[in-house]
Order: sequence, then structure tokens, then C-alpha cells
Amino acid sequence: MNNDLIMVYCSCPAVSSDGQVSVARTLAERLISQRLAACVNILPAIESVYRWQGQVSVDHESLLIIKTHASRLDAIQTLLKAHHPYELPELIAVPVVAGSDDYLAWMAEEMK
Repeated sequence: MNNDLIMVYCSCPAVSSDGQVSVARTLAERLISQRLAACVNILPAIESVYRWQGQVSVDHESLLIIKTHASRLDAIQTLLKAHHPYELPELIAVPVVAGSDDYLAWMAEEMK
């Protein structure tokens, strides 16, 4: 098991219904094309409740689950800061503690 694999969570504006490519999809494609992640899942419909600038806010959002290597975290953060529309994008990384050997090997291969 490679202890350096992580999953990064990043919320994005909700998928629009007007047929435009979503912010989440654009970010996911950038992450994959730059080999910063092996896979990015987009959960298209989440509801976030949080406090921002002293007010409780409720927003409909999408969630990126970015499967990557810890060594890519700084580059992911740089990409998100440059291309994410939020003033303060969510960036939370959690370690992958176990997984199928074949899948974890595939992840490593895709980020070479």
C-alpha cells in the first residue's frame, strides 16, 4: 500500500442547466490533462451549509473528488487558485489508507 495516495475534496458551483460545461468539469479535465490526478469524480448535486463572512449560507454545488498523489497537492492548489471562481476554494486532502492493489497501481501509472 502506498501511503502517499490521497483524495482531495473541492466544492464548485452547481452544474448549470443551460448546457454549458460546468466549472467542475473544466477543473477536472485540467487536472487530468496535466496528470495532477488519476481520476476525478464529480458529484453534481450536493447542498452545502456553511458560515461565510458572518452569515449562514446554503448553496447548491458540485463536489470534486480528486484521486491523486500527495506530491501533487501543491500543484493542485495552484491550479485551483488560478481557475476556481470562489474567493476561497475548498481544498481538503485525506489519505488513502487501503484499496485494491490493481486500482492503486493504475492510479500511480496515470500520474506518471
